Amino acid sequence: MHMADALISPAVGGAMWAATGGLAAYSIKKVQSDMDEKKVPLMGVMGAFVFAAQMVNFTIPGTGSSGHIGGGLLLAILLGPYAGFLTMSAILTIQALFFADGGLLALGCNIFNLGFFTCFVAYPFLYKGIIRQGYTQKRILLASMIAVVLGLQMGAFGVVLETLFSGITQLPFSTFVLLMQPIHLAIGIVEGLVVTAIVSFVWKERPEIIERAALGKTIGDISIKKVLTGFVIMAMITGGVLSWFASANPDGLEWSMFKTAGVEELEASDGIHQTLADIQSGTAFLPDYGFKAPESETASEEAAGGGEEAWPTVSVGTSVSGFVGGFLTLALAALTGLIITRVKSKKGRVAA
Repeated sequence: MHMADALISPAVGGAMWAATGGLAAYSIKKVQSDMDEKKVPLMGVMGAFVFAAQMVNFTIPGTGSSGHIGGGLLLAILLGPYAGFLTMSAILTIQALFFADGGLLALGCNIFNLGFFTCFVAYPFLYKGIIRQGYTQKRILLASMIAVVLGLQMGAFGVVLETLFSGITQLPFSTFVLLMQPIHLAIGIVEGLVVTAIVSFVWKERPEIIERAALGKTIGDISIKKVLTGFVIMAMITGGVLSWFASANPDGLEWSMFKTAGVEELEASDGIHQTLADIQSGTAFLPDYGFKAPESETASEEAAGGGEEAWPTVSVGTSVSGFVGGFLTLALAALTGLIITRVKSKKGRVAA
């Protein structure tokens, strides 16, 4: 559900950048109450894992479409809503800058759609409301499924509204929304099962992580080495190997666009869009999670009409993208947490 720049106008993109910046500033202020030195590495490894997991698109049977997990609810459950939102911001920023996944103008929209609705709506009002009576396997499943599905539905509707307000006439509202919502319902069901499995694993190993995140408390003196190690291993396997098995079908947004307008991508040629596209072309050293192809090779493929790639796509470029992207996300998310920890510590010394 990563929006490209061509879907939105500069006015909408700027407004969503401002809204997302405000949410990030609010999260930085609020997260200081439960940030400690153990949450810093947890933010990093969770960011790396979600980055890798988003590389693996799964096929939606009978549709010709695919989807990937959003990860916002999972981050909120394990880190709390504020650290979760900041970690999602780090993931999507790394994807846009270095992998050309989602546009730079649309980055505010993407962070809002994938981070705000899950961390600040679905998690506190749906997930926590259901799970408040106590953690059991059935409640984790029910809470995860309902919160993921409704959070993703809100995010998908956000895409439609942002496109509508941008005046993209190729995507009429009624048709676009009637395609976006059902396909993301199917994607949400799969993600709900994934979140259930991961939360169940953490709950069995270290339930204090989930409990303290829900209460807005620091992780404290409990050992989380086993959980950190587990997520590092899962991130490496997912980004380095499972990414080969990603579906070649268009994702839910691209599929909805094709069914609505007959194209999976729209083109925008005005100055702002082109300038940002040029910037992204320069920063994205692993575009589309692979090595840059020489221009001569690209031209030859286009002249030959492309061709259907074999599946699974065993690619060194994909594996490198998984490892590099995971590391960069880990570094940015952990750096964010480390800076907040240092600021909190400095404020504490000044107050003393």
